[in-house]
Amino acid sequence: MTTLDRDTPYPAPPALAPSRWRRLGRGLRQFVRRSPLSAFWGCIAALILAMAVAAPLIAPYEPLKSDFRRMTKPPEAPHYFGTDQIGRDTLSRVVYGSRASLAVAFGAVLFGTTLGSLWGLASGYFGGRFDIASQRVIEFLQSFPDLILAMAIAMALGAGIWTVIVAIAITRIPFGGRVIRAVVLSLKELSYVEAARGLGASHLRIMARHILPQCIAPYLILATTHLGVAIIIEAALGFLGVGIPPPTPTWGNMLADSLNAGLVPPWWLVLFPGLAITITVLAFNLLGDGIRDILDPRLRRAV
Repeated sequence: MTTLDRDTPYPAPPALAPSRWRRLGRGLRQFVRRSPLSAFWGCIAALILAMAVAAPLIAPYEPLKSDFRRMTKPPEAPHYFGTDQIGRDTLSRVVYGSRASLAVAFGAVLFGTTLGSLWGLASGYFGGRFDIASQRVIEFLQSFPDLILAMAIAMALGAGIWTVIVAIAITRIPFGGRVIRAVVLSLKELSYVEAARGLGASHLRIMARHILPQCIAPYLILATTHLGVAIIIEAALGFLGVGIPPPTPTWGNMLADSLNAGLVPPWWLVLFPGLAITITVLAFNLLGDGIRDILDPRLRRAV
């Protein structure tokens, strides 16, 4: 039995692989360097999300509290966004409105895009009559304008936040199904998929292990870009009176309430909710464009 000399150095331990947080930080730095404009609007989107989460801490007043001594007052201290026709603080309602509007948008996009993507995955992989029938159903859904279809579903199901989420989610299903189906059609004939099939792998294993991971990038792009569309549809449903029922503050409901303030609505009751919708939609759309530029292999090679 041999012993190591005291002066003999021990072999150095192998270098540790980069942690997940380091990889995430490296990816964020790469995203900022390649697409600074999208990174800027991504920060704006993050601030809007933070505002929605921390609404009780940010809003100076309760969104439903009325002050009949300050009805329809223009922006001035202490109501910096003015008040509506029954004296409610517009700034507080804009802040709280972000919670309902973003919750509906995220819920509808997550549900609709996920369901459509799984449908497109199965349709593209199995093909045949199932694919043909699926495409006819998707074409039928796409034949309706998004707002008209969402409004019809919301009116049929009744008012409520879950009704609005389901109505908007159904309008997102065809887009996820079409895009993911096209990706699957190009992947299922590749050599590694054929090898897995030849080794006896089940259909479920091939879809889950070999095809589904390649669909994550287009799924993220779809989800990010559809957030802006979902916010617009929710605001339009609220404006038309078939969205989330009052008194819950949403940006669409605030625009609809401004019509009750007079024949010509006060400018601040239209400007601030409309500006919130515009900035939020622009932020998520440009963030989605940046994610597409980073995750698309063809665009990544061109950068």
